[in-house]
Amino acid sequence: MRQIKYLLLFVAIMVANVAIAQNTNQAKACLDKATAKVSSLGGFTARFALSRPGSVGRTSGTISVKGTKFVATTPQTTVWFNGTTQWSYMKSTDEVNISTPTEAQRLSMNPYALMTLYRQGYNLSMTTEGGAYVIHMKATTPKRNIPEAYVTVNKAYQLQTIKIKQANKWTTISVSDIQRKNLPDAIFTFNKKSHPSAEIIDLR
Repeated sequence: MRQIKYLLLFVAIMVANVAIAQNTNQAKACLDKATAKVSSLGGFTARFALSRPGSVGRTSGTISVKGTKFVATTPQTTVWFNGTTQWSYMKSTDEVNISTPTEAQRLSMNPYALMTLYRQGYNLSMTTEGGAYVIHMKATTPKRNIPEAYVTVNKAYQLQTIKIKQANKWTTISVSDIQRKNLPDAIFTFNKKSHPSAEIIDLR
């Protein structure tokens, strides 16, 4: 009888492991399709709304994305990222900070940056909610700047919302009004002529 119990327990564990592996593969396949949809474009623009605890609170704006490059604009700031360097213009102080952003900093202004993080260092699982896919990403090591995130994509594999955890607080970013465009690379680099009076502060 004891051997039968052990056998049944072993079978149950194996079935559970197979189900987990299948769910992980489904989650990865979903993000693969969503990523391919973005990468196949020559560029696109969208509107976004960001909600975060603390002084930032809620803000919204527009974003243009091409590969890893982006430029995001809100009423308070404009951020350019050319794939390596980031320029952040603060309207209130008329300053431009130049930096090499961490993945967390890039994600705070560009939700599509998350579309490359899932490939390494995260365990994935997926559920369906309201006709959309919700992928849960959990870091395999505490060293990651983003220890946990939820990505929601619709049945056409278009990003709708992401929730990212930083310092035990959650930031939610929703995306809407996506339009395909052929964007020139030059728009992702800060142009001094656009803000001639701004003070440049190099933080690299």
